[in-house]
Amino acid sequence: MSHIQYRDLRVEECERVSEIDPSQWIEKVWRNIDGDYQLITINYQEDDWPDGYEKYRDALIDTINCGGIAIGAFAEDGRLVGFVTLNKEFFGGTANYLLLDSMFVSRDYRNLGIGKQLFQLCAAKAREWGADKLYLCAASSEDTIAFYRSVGCVAAAEINQDLFDNDHRDIQLEYVLSED
Repeated sequence: MSHIQYRDLRVEECERVSEIDPSQWIEKVWRNIDGDYQLITINYQEDDWPDGYEKYRDALIDTINCGGIAIGAFAEDGRLVGFVTLNKEFFGGTANYLLLDSMFVSRDYRNLGIGKQLFQLCAAKAREWGADKLYLCAASSEDTIAFYRSVGCVAAAEINQDLFDNDHRDIQLEYVLSED
């Protein structure tokens, strides 16, 4: 694996999200069927950003401008190949949650540990800011949920209704920020 550099993104770099190839083949997704989550087959090729490139670029800018953080993963050639964002607005009635708002790794750089490293950097920052847990609204693809479970995420104990209402297909997850 080539050397990957991780560092905070600056507002003026947010356009560089266009350097990431977000495409993926989605064979199965999790769906809530009669109150029970089940895998269903959809066999779908996602060729671009799920909600459009501009949504992710603008969200990066908003996150940074509102005191949050965006951490980028850069390849040896300087290309942005992944990122994660952490919003700084605390919420939750039973715990101090912070939202891991989005994370992407470019298609050719997946399964190399970049996502895990971005996740851990995000978790470390959330601990530093005093959060108890990360909250995630994860895309429902089988691979996405398997990734988040592999790093220790579980079903959210407390559902943020506003976030849930943004997309009922997202899976609401949390990650306990213990002092490992």
